[in-house]
Amino acid sequence: MTSVTKPYPGTQSILRAVSLLKAFDDEHPEWSLSQLARKVDLNKTTAFRLLSALESEGLIARNNSGDNYILGPEIVVMGGHALRSNSLRAVSRVELERLASTTGETASLEIMTGTEMLIIDEVVGDHLVSGVRSIGTRWPVHGASTGLALLAFWPADDLDAFLQNPLAGIASKTITDPAELRQLLIQIVEQGYAVADEMLEMDLVAIGAPLVDYNSCAVGAVSIYGPKSRIVQERVVEIGELVRDAAVRISDRLGYRSGRLSSDL
Repeated sequence: MTSVTKPYPGTQSILRAVSLLKAFDDEHPEWSLSQLARKVDLNKTTAFRLLSALESEGLIARNNSGDNYILGPEIVVMGGHALRSNSLRAVSRVELERLASTTGETASLEIMTGTEMLIIDEVVGDHLVSGVRSIGTRWPVHGASTGLALLAFWPADDLDAFLQNPLAGIASKTITDPAELRQLLIQIVEQGYAVADEMLEMDLVAIGAPLVDYNSCAVGAVSIYGPKSRIVQERVVEIGELVRDAAVRISDRLGYRSGRLSSDL
């Protein structure tokens, strides 16, 4: 788990500007000045000053009416640079394409950020309805197959600390009991992949497996997901083995050479 460090003196304005940028998401693609100031707990004068600076650099823009703020074009450029510089994404791409082609479902590559899984790449399946989310989508760790796959191989102390916090109910089958979750994680270690059956969304089944680098650290996960009408129980083991094998090949390219990934469970 990522440790929390205190900011250096003199960085307050930078942190405030970053908080303004991070307030924009799929549910809130634009904000008025008043709304945004309240969201990040700043007075309007300070928020306006910071937004003006960000706007001058193209990181923030105005909507067509000019009333609300939206993310600017330079954010798109920077996001593209970040994706292209991610070696995990480059190494995993061919396996995502193979998984999507073999199963007909959408394949994703995800990394953990805090207590969420972030999709950084995906290859859409060939079905008209593919359960597509999109790059940049975040999901709570304990509801995503990729998150469960990583939790199963977390150090014991980190897992204990994580389970001290309440587990939010996301969908009808999300596991919110720590003891029950630990039992599921043991099963994931044994089979090498995680199954999230309607834990994240109704009618959505996802199957994920962890990626391990040369330091024997779990650095991400790959998954296949689609509607429950197609990923029926009879296909779960078959797809699980495909996802697990793809994760093994990616881990091999990342330099992992220790055989089976160990767990503290």
